[in-house]
Amino acid sequence: MQNSNNTNVDDLRIYQIIDANLDRAREGLRVLEDWARFGLGKEKYVKRIKNFRQILGKNHLKVYKQSRNHIYDKCKGLTHQEQINRKTFEQIISSNSARVQEALRVIEEFSRLHNHELSKIASEIRYEIYTIEIDLLSLSKYKNSEEILKENDLYVITDQRANLLEIIEEILIAGVKIIQHRFKTSTDKNNLQEAIQIKNLCKKYNSLLIINDRLDIALASNADGIHLGPDDLDLETARKLLGYSKIIGISANNETDISNAIKGGCDYIGIGPVFETSTKKSKKPIGIEKIKTLTKDINIPWFAIGGIKSNNISHLKRNGFKKVALVSQLMNSEDPKEDAIMILKELSHEN
Repeated sequence: MQNSNNTNVDDLRIYQIIDANLDRAREGLRVLEDWARFGLGKEKYVKRIKNFRQILGKNHLKVYKQSRNHIYDKCKGLTHQEQINRKTFEQIISSNSARVQEALRVIEEFSRLHNHELSKIASEIRYEIYTIEIDLLSLSKYKNSEEILKENDLYVITDQRANLLEIIEEILIAGVKIIQHRFKTSTDKNNLQEAIQIKNLCKKYNSLLIINDRLDIALASNADGIHLGPDDLDLETARKLLGYSKIIGISANNETDISNAIKGGCDYIGIGPVFETSTKKSKKPIGIEKIKTLTKDINIPWFAIGGIKSNNISHLKRNGFKKVALVSQLMNSEDPKEDAIMILKELSHEN
């Protein structure tokens, strides 16, 4: 660092700017670090962010701190309405990432002449934070989706209906938090448009939209995940394309497929058919006892599917089935909202 012993008025002003922005950058980094630690439990990100804080702390020189009161800051304590409006973890992550990035840019510019090493450090960390922000947002979104899967026991699968959007909104109002959308016959353009409309509804009610089979439409509609059957895209390829911010569910009905799905890192499994079902006429029911055997060691969410209706849910619950997937029961209902409420109550009732 140059001119550290012979400081003039301009130098003191610059040191004061650097001091203030080193504080801002380290404060913002601490917010991100604590979210990575307590919100996500991601040690890798905790270590990276902590390291940035330590590097900036090491370079927070005494001359910067001594300049702190050179000029009284008349703007001290000013706030903005947007600070009050931050109510979600996404807003907190983004605002503090921006705080760090902006502070580091100021440091980079003002330290260029006096402390070239600090300018270089600020530039390098700033570019790292751009990537970390995206990673933390993706991981946070996935964690939210994961919690919805764990905490909710009713998974509704759509069928083609003229008033499909109306039905979906009714069951979302009732409290359903997981929707899988199946495409039947239409153009890709229409299917994408419909998926976007359903995604907007699900977002409104803080619910998940899972797209059946069509990874391209899942990506284009910003759905929360995809569900894959035995003849669909393989799990490994789907994960490479989707990344780790999206949910991937797998249909499986035997020990090998279940084991492979779990080892491959799927987020949940649909197992069935439990009973005979009109939507899968060619598939022979597995039956309750077989499913009990298949699922006894599963440690991720799994949903029983196939022929499940409100009148057999209590029987499934008595046999230890906690989560179910429904199609026709709600899609064909004259009052989908009321039926969904009754089914949710039945699932939450302790036997």
